[in-house]
Amino acid sequence: MTAGTPKLRVEGATKAFDGSIALAPTTLAIQPGEFVSFVGPSGCGKSTLFNIVSGLLTPDQGSVLLDGVDITGTAGNVGYMLQKDLLVPWRSVIDNITLGAALTRGTTKADRTQAIDFAQRYGLGEFLDHYPHALSGGMRQRVALMRTLATNHDVLLLDEPFGALDAQTRFEMQQWLLEVWSETNRTVVFVTHDVDESIFLSDRVLVMSPRPGRVTDELTIDLPRPRTLDVLTQPGFIAAKQRILVGLTGAAA
Repeated sequence: MTAGTPKLRVEGATKAFDGSIALAPTTLAIQPGEFVSFVGPSGCGKSTLFNIVSGLLTPDQGSVLLDGVDITGTAGNVGYMLQKDLLVPWRSVIDNITLGAALTRGTTKADRTQAIDFAQRYGLGEFLDHYPHALSGGMRQRVALMRTLATNHDVLLLDEPFGALDAQTRFEMQQWLLEVWSETNRTVVFVTHDVDESIFLSDRVLVMSPRPGRVTDELTIDLPRPRTLDVLTQPGFIAAKQRILVGLTGAAA
């Protein structure tokens, strides 16, 4: 990777299903350690874009580059977390965190040590032997994110990970995610339908149009970090929210 090379770059990626265009030509660049969120209506191509970046889908045209290396159509290069936690019910917390290693090469002592470290650092140290049915929704999402972190990929794709949580738990998880992000220096690409969430978390917010999906606006979030509840009432936050909502309304029209 040369100086100035984006951590992740998508070049002119497109995708159609049964003749219907899901993702119009899309080009974007995300820098190392950046937190970027996508907002847009349902069916706008956000998940299609994520699946292309993760290598689960191959674009009809275009390419995906990680550190300047073409990874188009190849999986296993980024961490990917879906809205549903998808925890394995018969595996304990520590065994869910190490699931990726177990499925690909076998769990090592180093994998388990890392899982214990994550759990202790991020509030689940007392629950390592618990099973998913004994955990709250927020705790389950923490385990799912730790499992994604444990893949040790520099880029994390988080597809609406807090969408099913109540408002209080969701805000607690947002604060927790920012703590994890600041400590681990990962590059995070985040999908959400919640405009406030996108602003609160992100360095940049990209607004997408209805199908065929395309990026219609890009907004830099110039708010101080670390971010607390007070930021939600700052003029900069309100102005950003208004611009995004106008962009979404215009895209829908």
